[in-house]
Amino acid sequence: MSKVHKNAAEALAGVLKDGMTIAAGGFGLCGIPEHCIEAIKVAGVTGLTIVSNNAGVDGFGLGKLMEKGQIRKMISSYVGENKLFAELFLSGKLEVEFNPQGTLAERMRAGGAGIAGFYTKTGVGTIVADGKEVREFDGQKYVLERGIVCDLAIVKAQQGDEEGNLVFRKTARNFNPLAAMCGKVTVAEVEELLPVGSLNADNIHTPGIFVQRLFKGDHFEKRIEQRTLRKAS
Repeated sequence: MSKVHKNAAEALAGVLKDGMTIAAGGFGLCGIPEHCIEAIKVAGVTGLTIVSNNAGVDGFGLGKLMEKGQIRKMISSYVGENKLFAELFLSGKLEVEFNPQGTLAERMRAGGAGIAGFYTKTGVGTIVADGKEVREFDGQKYVLERGIVCDLAIVKAQQGDEEGNLVFRKTARNFNPLAAMCGKVTVAEVEELLPVGSLNADNIHTPGIFVQRLFKGDHFEKRIEQRTLRKAS
C-alpha cells in the first residue's frame, strides 16, 4: 500500500480526533510542518495535547491552532515568542508542562525507541522534579523522566522518497527526527518527493519505518521569527 498522498488533508484523513496527542517537529519556525498544521486547523479537532519545543508565533505555526482554541495542553521547552500562549496560560485556559530542552528531546527519542523512562540529573532540586521519582546513583541524584509516545506525529523534511525515508536540511532537522520516532502514526510533508533508491542511504536522517504517510507540499512560507535590520551607515 502506497504511503504517498496528494496533500495534508488526505494524509491526515481518518487519523485526527478530539483529545489526541500530537508531536510536532520544528524549532521556532524552522522546519515546522506548515501544511499539516493548517489541515489540523481546518479539520477543527479540539482538546489537543501538543508535544513541541515551542508553540509557534501569533498567527503562524502552532499559533494557528492556539487562536482557534484547539489546544488544551502544551508539552514544551520554550514558548516566549507567542503572546497568545502567555495570555491563555495566565488565564488558566491552557495547561502547560515545561521540560528542559534536552529532556524533552530525550523523552521523544526514548518513546520512539521503546524506552519507558530514563534518569537524568537535569531538574533535580527544582520544580521540574516535583511529583517524579528521584533516585541516587554513585552519590548523585537523578530524576525519572518518562518516554513520550504520541497518537500522531507531524514533521517536515526537505526530501523524502516514496517509502518515507527522509532527509532534513541543516538546522531544519532539529526536533523533526525525534517527533517522527515517537508518533504511532507519522505524517511527513516534503519539499521534494523522490522515487525509492534516489536517496543516498548514508544521508538518510529518518528511516521510512518511522513514517506511515507523506505528501509533497506545494508551497512553504518559511517565515522568520524575528528579523533585526541594521541602519545603513
